Amino acid sequence: MKQVKNDPFATFGDWLAEAETSEPNDPNAMILATATPEGKPSARTLLLKAWDHQGFVFYTNLESRKSLELKQNPRAALLFYWKTLHRQVRIEGAISQVSDAQADEYYASRPRGSRIGAWASAQSKPLPDRETFEARFKEFEAKFPGDAIPRPPNWSGWRVTPNYFEFWQDIKYRLHERTTYTLTEGHWLSGMLYP
Repeated sequence: MKQVKNDPFATFGDWLAEAETSEPNDPNAMILATATPEGKPSARTLLLKAWDHQGFVFYTNLESRKSLELKQNPRAALLFYWKTLHRQVRIEGAISQVSDAQADEYYASRPRGSRIGAWASAQSKPLPDRETFEARFKEFEAKFPGDAIPRPPNWSGWRVTPNYFEFWQDIKYRLHERTTYTLTEGHWLSGMLYP
């Protein structure tokens, strides 16, 4: 398995770059797992929109189920699975909201329809029928006729700041290779796990 000693971010970058050339759809797709303060888990697929040594960023409605859980229990787990490469990466860490400037910049880069959709969707709330949502979309299209669409106050980004990585490589006969990185006193300690 291709590893970069003591730098899980570099290893992640290498693996993501390979996935971007081999995965037919959304190599930046990831599972986000959250939990309520009582420990009730929830998971869903999102798209990674930015990452660096500070963490892994995604954007969403701040009133969605995931955001409410993250506000109450600011820890999360991510899972990237690249089927064509027979690899997965698990990441665990603390969660924090991105700055308004960062959220504004990303929001402005989205297609017009996605920006209107952020206003129209009361994400995770009950929806009586599809027509209701489509009517709300048309309402906000009329409200914002040009390209200058402000970011909704309830829409922003979250950053997962890792304290744990696991890189998993499929090997024949289920003799998989699992390499871990755990943040300990400011340094990444690497290890291995039995498959």
